[in-house]
Amino acid sequence: MNLHEYQAREIFARYGIPVPPGEVATTPAEAEAVARRLGGRVVVKAQVHAGGRGKAGGVKRAPTPADARAAAERILGMTIKGLTVRRVLVSRAAEIAHEAYLGIVIDRRQQAPVVMACAQGGIDIEEVAARAPERILRETVDPRYGLLPHQASRLAYRLYGDAPRARAAAEIAQKLYRTFLESGASLVEINPLVTTPQGELQAIDAKMVIDDNELVRRPELQALRDVEGEDPGEVEAREAGLSYIRLDGDVGCCVNGAGLAMATMDLIQYYGGRPANFLDIGGSSRPEKVIAALSIITRDPSVKSILFNIFGGITRCDDVANGIVAATRESKLPVPITIRLTGTNEDEAVRILESAGFAAMTDMDAAVRKAVELAPAQPQAG
Repeated sequence: MNLHEYQAREIFARYGIPVPPGEVATTPAEAEAVARRLGGRVVVKAQVHAGGRGKAGGVKRAPTPADARAAAERILGMTIKGLTVRRVLVSRAAEIAHEAYLGIVIDRRQQAPVVMACAQGGIDIEEVAARAPERILRETVDPRYGLLPHQASRLAYRLYGDAPRARAAAEIAQKLYRTFLESGASLVEINPLVTTPQGELQAIDAKMVIDDNELVRRPELQALRDVEGEDPGEVEAREAGLSYIRLDGDVGCCVNGAGLAMATMDLIQYYGGRPANFLDIGGSSRPEKVIAALSIITRDPSVKSILFNIFGGITRCDDVANGIVAATRESKLPVPITIRLTGTNEDEAVRILESAGFAAMTDMDAAVRKAVELAPAQPQAG
């Protein structure tokens, strides 16, 4: 579960991480009033679960309360990566002498949290990692002991050359780790961690992603979920018991099992395609799940071809086939579909599909290759 920046900043502040004062506004008048209370210059920032807000025009500096109102008028209601901006964060503007990056993420290979820092902040850390990986500083944390003082200090002194800032950064890193641990997060991030002209450090941007598995134990965080700010398809999938993440490709995927889903996406890319989503219907193969999955996939305008890849163990291929037939009876598919089914009740599934006019395949490579070939054949919108 993603938190909005203003929510993450509130949590950071509770743990003693220095963040500039700010308030949320849902109307231009509220934004002006907040700016007046804060005094001086402010920054008006769109609150949506999407990156690239600045590039999209969703972050604007406002020297006066009137400017804050005008900025909010432009930002509220705009769409960023398919999400409508319904609220803005109005925050006191910080004087910036230097920008750095500080974050914590789970490294699944090491099965441990990793604290990452970079002297170059304010941009996507992925860009830095791809362009100059040697600039990313790392400290692996033993979950049994947490981030130890000497680890935080070592990282901070490598990040900053002077002792005052290094000591402050080490303290912030330890507080950030406590935030990460006690919130059940899979990622926490300060980008940028700025140095003011007076030498103080401030977290002027905050990002938190909470592990969904932790929400049962942390209802206070579950209450922060903003369904309106999430991808509608992901909300519908969660309610239907599906695992769905929208991507930027054009081959829609419906697979049973996370491992098979990842392998399917890798194979799509191997054959020159781009997966449009990760969608796992899980071990259950109730036709209703398949109907929901097809509904979600077909509403994505970027999808030009659909691939069903089912390996039936617990999942029954005939249930999946019945779901496909039922879904296509309700509404005609706007793009071609490729179906690969093998495993439990495979023969019955093939009979069901063929009687409805569908062709069923059993070879995974052949199915993926066909789905990729069909995607570019569709006419482009506009």
